[in-house]
Amino acid sequence: MTTSLPDIQHNLEDVRERIRCAAASAGRDPDGIRLIAVSKYMTPAHIARAMAAGQRVFGENTVQEALGKLPLIQDPQNEWHFIGHLQTNKARHIAANFAWFHTLDSLKLARMLDRHAGAAGKQLRALLQVNISGDPDKFGLEPEAVTGFVETFLDAGLGAVSLHGLMTIGRRGISESGRRREFTGLRELGDTCAARFGTAHFSELSMGMSDDYEIAISEGATMVRIGSAIFGPRPRQRA
Repeated sequence: MTTSLPDIQHNLEDVRERIRCAAASAGRDPDGIRLIAVSKYMTPAHIARAMAAGQRVFGENTVQEALGKLPLIQDPQNEWHFIGHLQTNKARHIAANFAWFHTLDSLKLARMLDRHAGAAGKQLRALLQVNISGDPDKFGLEPEAVTGFVETFLDAGLGAVSLHGLMTIGRRGISESGRRREFTGLRELGDTCAARFGTAHFSELSMGMSDDYEIAISEGATMVRIGSAIFGPRPRQRA
């Protein structure tokens, strides 16, 4: 049975307007905020509908799903972000399919990504994933480990992977004030890193999803990762 698509154009217009309002309230330029449409579990038809509405930046969470989907959506104007946890044995697939990698959290993974990106003649932009809340169910570097990791990363001389900022995934079920504290913490950590290592490496903050992106924007997010607010609820996946 074919499922009808949601009104993706209307949803995108609504999200874009809310981004503009949140940016205005924070005294920020909305053009400095990149809207990543998270197409996890969505079909090429969903993505094509978003593209028709002017969306060109998309995020995928798993390599397996992306490899089955992206060949069906060939458009050089699209910018693809990998935003999920990555096993090192799948690093070879990233540079060939994605411009941005949001979940860097180990030097071993950085070196593998660099080797594969270099072999492909590609440049991969990376963000460090930070477990800002200390949630045991989340991946990412502990906040206090970030500066030491950056020093090691920069000393490693990786030529095909460049560092551009920080990313976090908030704790589930937290209050609005708690979420704001998380985003404030990531922004302050980004500011500390920018002062120490330069804004060339720390100009981006990827934080905020469908239920909290306006808070994230007020706290300095430059990338927001929006899925259900654009594409509707994700379909149930078989176990």
